[in-house]
Amino acid sequence: MSTDQKAAESFEFLSDDFLLAENQNLGMDQVYPARSYWSDVFSAFIKNKGAVIGLIAILFIIFFAIAGPYMNGYTYDGQIIANQNLAPRIPVLETWGIFDGTERMSTSTGVNVVNKYVNPGKTTGLESTYYWFGTDVLGRDLFTRTFMGTRISLYIALVAVIVDLCFGMSYGLISGYFGGAVDNIMQRFAEILNGIPTLVIVTLLMLVLKPGLFTITLALAITGWIGMNRIARAQVLKLKEQEFVLASKTLGAGDFYVIFKEILPNIFGQLIIMSMFSIPNAIFTEAFLAFIGLGVPAPLASLGSLISDSFKSFTTHPYMIISPVLVLAIIMLSFNMLADGLRDAFDPKMKEI
Repeated sequence: MSTDQKAAESFEFLSDDFLLAENQNLGMDQVYPARSYWSDVFSAFIKNKGAVIGLIAILFIIFFAIAGPYMNGYTYDGQIIANQNLAPRIPVLETWGIFDGTERMSTSTGVNVVNKYVNPGKTTGLESTYYWFGTDVLGRDLFTRTFMGTRISLYIALVAVIVDLCFGMSYGLISGYFGGAVDNIMQRFAEILNGIPTLVIVTLLMLVLKPGLFTITLALAITGWIGMNRIARAQVLKLKEQEFVLASKTLGAGDFYVIFKEILPNIFGQLIIMSMFSIPNAIFTEAFLAFIGLGVPAPLASLGSLISDSFKSFTTHPYMIISPVLVLAIIMLSFNMLADGLRDAFDPKMKEI
């Protein structure tokens, strides 16, 4: 018997030479439950803290836009001349020495601290009166007017989304899918409209129509869909020669079935993201038009017109401009943060770029 055979016969396995794999963390493949695409999108979205904060801020703004004008008993157009230029006064916070109606006014003789609600020497009749954001030069409550103006900004946001998704999306899908002369004619028309400034369109519309919210809505509807049209067209040009589209055509599907049933579901995420990014631009456009006097007529007020009116009294009563500027900034920042979160959720690869 050879030496190797003798060594093999004398070799014995010990009790701990083999261990069951189920008791060891060996990195073996695991089976995970199936998840839908929308479940993955939602999971990625809620992990983005900035997007969640933006969404919560938008929900708070929507709540105050709906309920705010009914919270304190004042109306957006109610004028009380005796209560003009009153600084903010809030019931609980006034006990802490903030928002107690005190206002610092710069005069030629120095800085004077004034509280028009309370006068130690005589009765003012305002001891039990509270204006949470103060009043304007006509004695109107700025809290009510600010959130009435917020309604207009949110309405403009809704109009921007509807115009983008209903018209701009369809226009770009049809243009990119058919191509050729159809695409050439449609895109040249869009370029002509895009070459006309929005300010010029609004001015011309106001010469024909009455100044107001409808005129601004029509102006945004005329030019607000151009960006969405380009995004939708680019996505269609990328997908229309893919195998699944060719297979659908081979099976006899019509053009519009292919556009809206085959191509659209594959690019809807990108279109939603584009529409969300268009909202701050539309809100800012309305605010700018209102600031230069092309907004809603008085006594209605948007955030832009409130900023314009408050700017005239900025040097004497700076508190008037704080609330509309702050609300407008929160709205625009929140929608941008929400759009960033949706972009990362719909297309995680964007984080790597």
